[in-house]
Amino acid sequence: MGKTITKMTVSGVVKSKEFVVVDIERLADHSASDDLQRLGKTMAGHGKKKDATGSHHMNGGSTTQTKNKKHTDTQKKEKEKNERESLVLWRKPLRTVEYFIRECIELATIYGKKILASKVILGVISLSVLLLYILVNSKGPHQALVQGVYKQLLWCSYWVGLGILSSVGLGTGLHTFLLYLGPHIAQVTLAAYECGSLDFPEPPYPDEIVCPTDGKVGVISFLSIMSKVRLEAMCWGAGTALGELPPYFMARAARLSGIDPDDEDEDLKAFEELEKKKKHHRNELTLVEKGKLFVEDIVQKVGFLGILACASIPNPLFDLAGITCGHFLVPFWTFFGATLIGKAIIKMHLQKMFVIIAFNETLIDTALDWLKLVPVVGEKLQVPFKAFLNGQKQKLHKNAPVTTEGGNILGSIFEKFVIAMVLYFVISIVNSFAQSYHKRINKKKNTKASKD
Repeated sequence: MGKTITKMTVSGVVKSKEFVVVDIERLADHSASDDLQRLGKTMAGHGKKKDATGSHHMNGGSTTQTKNKKHTDTQKKEKEKNERESLVLWRKPLRTVEYFIRECIELATIYGKKILASKVILGVISLSVLLLYILVNSKGPHQALVQGVYKQLLWCSYWVGLGILSSVGLGTGLHTFLLYLGPHIAQVTLAAYECGSLDFPEPPYPDEIVCPTDGKVGVISFLSIMSKVRLEAMCWGAGTALGELPPYFMARAARLSGIDPDDEDEDLKAFEELEKKKKHHRNELTLVEKGKLFVEDIVQKVGFLGILACASIPNPLFDLAGITCGHFLVPFWTFFGATLIGKAIIKMHLQKMFVIIAFNETLIDTALDWLKLVPVVGEKLQVPFKAFLNGQKQKLHKNAPVTTEGGNILGSIFEKFVIAMVLYFVISIVNSFAQSYHKRINKKKNTKASKD
């Protein structure tokens, strides 16, 4: 029993040793594999940390490069803006004139190519010119009608052109109502009351107003004077409506193409800055900016009637209405239809009423009497104004002697004022075109540099 037990013990030990050996080998193998796995995980962790650190440094570097690029671009744009604003006739006359001529050539080339590319427009223009030439130069019984229509077309074109110049925004804009249409309505009003008739002989009317010599005297009413000047007034109003189209088209093109307003137009840039200020700094808005936002809200929320309301009153902020309509993609006929009705019909009649009432004969006499009551300078001002008024009345009658020196002084002052305003307008156009050419060449340089 003992031997057997010993053997069994030995055998058990041997067997247990064998098992122990086997287990140790297995444990060794498992521990080795575990160590390798842990080592691999540790190395992978370090690698990820390095990658994360590297990517962080790379992202930081790219962010810094982006900020530096933006700062450089801002400085470059600021420098270009300062150079552009210095292009005026009284600072750099030669370069300003050169850039003005180049811009005129550039615009003529661009629009000439567009017209030549459109066969329909080219055909219509060519056919119209040919028909007009034949009608005007061919002899026949139709010549009286043709000459009358031709004269009316020239008269309307003259006032439409003045209306466009008043609102198109070339340079500073020419205040043609104060300089041309207003004085014309006032002259017709004074002549109507002086002559007792509105049947002025043609010619010389409308170039010159002379009382009719047939001795017929009619009843002069407020509505009859309005009717006499309706054609030229409505043509001028239609011209102002046409002059509002460029801001609309520029804002619409910028919205559709996604261009940066800073690169295109100062008005668009100001509009975008006002929109940002409206969202983030509404409490810091000035009174003018609040007025602009009020016009924008009316146009955007009310639509056609809002545009009509803004166009029907003298509104220096109406340019913003055009930009707003273009930016929010308001249909063209909605914008232009409301603008045309408001400016050519409603607003024009309001302005005519004001001028006719202001130059009513009774009101003028009363105003001259009240002028005498002004301290110190009242009587001194009354004399030349009365002389000017009497001189204008004498001119309405043929062969009437004009001997009013005070009237001549006031007339010459007004003429010089008109000449000064026109010259200022022309100078502002030259400066504006020169600055546009400067912007054009810088844009070409920047585009070429970005491609390279």
